[in-house]
Amino acid sequence: MDIKNNIFKGRKVSVPKLSAYGFSQNNGAYSYHTVLPSSGLLMVVEIMPDGLVKATIIDMETKDPYTLHLTDGATGSFVTSVKMEYEQVLTDIAEKCFEPDAFKSAQAKAAIAYVRKTYGDELEFLWTKFPDNAVWRRKDTQKWYGVILTVSRRKLGLPSDEGAEIMDLRIEPEQMDATVDNKKYFPGWHMNKRNWYTVILDGSVSTEELCHKIDRSYRLAIR
Repeated sequence: MDIKNNIFKGRKVSVPKLSAYGFSQNNGAYSYHTVLPSSGLLMVVEIMPDGLVKATIIDMETKDPYTLHLTDGATGSFVTSVKMEYEQVLTDIAEKCFEPDAFKSAQAKAAIAYVRKTYGDELEFLWTKFPDNAVWRRKDTQKWYGVILTVSRRKLGLPSDEGAEIMDLRIEPEQMDATVDNKKYFPGWHMNKRNWYTVILDGSVSTEELCHKIDRSYRLAIR
């Protein structure tokens, strides 16, 4: 399987960054050429107008495409080095020319915009293997005050395997019992259930109320 699909999963292209990186534009698409140092093969990366990423490796002598790096089970020092450099180029482009775009719900996007405007904080994607998990942390204490994840509703005790974007927030332990009702508010998923609770970002809690809860969680992360 092409590793490219995983590298760019949950990301969206930042067009202004492409030119600075070295991409050239042609008919709405952007292309970048580089020579892989260990093999001398030419690698061409194209970003299509719809954001789709295409990557091709070409033998500059024969002008033929090289594809062994995409073949499962292909071995040998040459193909291994090509695979490694192919992945390194794509990873560098993903990190420098793309932005996280893991969360799709309107409420998640509204919360992200609210935190950016109010606190100047951006989500941190700390786990490469879990690109749809991210945290907010205070700049002064470095403590987390919010976590956004994608989980099955069944993991919250609901009778559905449908995926849901959720948010974990801090709360005073003495307020937990009065807050968690397993309808709108749930025990903190993957967090200390004494200090964290979970909200599903599906509108069951209004965005205004959610923002107030984020403010409260932010204040609790001071100590």
